[in-house]
Amino acid sequence: MSGLELINFYVIPGLISGSIYALGAIGITLIFGILRYAHFAHGDMATLGAYVALGLVGSFALSPWVALPFAMAITALVAVVLDRVFYRHLETRPKILTVMASLGVALMLRSVVQVVWGVDPQVYSTGIVRAESYGGLMLRSRELITFATATGLVLFLMAFLRYTRWGKAMRAMSDNPELARLCGVNNEAVTRLTWVIAGALAAAAGFFLGINTELNTMMGWSALLAMFAAAILGGVGRVEGAVVGGLVIGLVEELSVLVLPSQYKMATAFVILILILLVRPQGIFKGKVL
Repeated sequence: MSGLELINFYVIPGLISGSIYALGAIGITLIFGILRYAHFAHGDMATLGAYVALGLVGSFALSPWVALPFAMAITALVAVVLDRVFYRHLETRPKILTVMASLGVALMLRSVVQVVWGVDPQVYSTGIVRAESYGGLMLRSRELITFATATGLVLFLMAFLRYTRWGKAMRAMSDNPELARLCGVNNEAVTRLTWVIAGALAAAAGFFLGINTELNTMMGWSALLAMFAAAILGGVGRVEGAVVGGLVIGLVEELSVLVLPSQYKMATAFVILILILLVRPQGIFKGKVL
């Protein structure tokens, strides 16, 4: 196998998958870092966002790329409503109750998608999209847009967290919620903003997953383990860690096919998750320990 074949058939798909995992992992790491619990409905929230985009494409004859920001906004609103209805009243209770509630929310979201859109796989558009050569690198336009858009979203979020007042408030609440409250941070507003960001990025992750493969009602749940593995590998609560973790998980999954049957590809995320919990539970960037 030549170097170009290795890049075209394994590295590029790994980077695309990794960028999608990174978007999902950022939402997971923000929710855990600020709200202190693991959100198991995150994968199905991504599925909901992907199908909302599909609904907009079918109802208004929009391009999938035009439908994406609307789907992100709608999913962000749904995330805020889910927090208000299902999670907020559990704030003072043991966090395990919120985690279990998130499993119920995951099943509810999946059922809504299945009732509205059915259980058969679907696509945003039909037809064959051929890869184009860029100096020997074979890339489809949707792969380029996926990676560029994911990179842009990550850079925008990191700039927001570093330089804006609300971003600094989110970081303060992540470090010490009680001290942040004493310093005048509106914790309820920060919580709401956290859900807006997590919901929007989950929708983007689901959309990119669907447009690069196909839409099915279990795709978010199937990707959830990889997203959690990415968040933990990078360091829970660290956005840059989620990005690095997502890219590593995506690359390892694709490269594992060189030595393992393809049906075991997704198991590599589980292996990495177990190893990082045993060897370095704080992750690469020394995040919070689960």
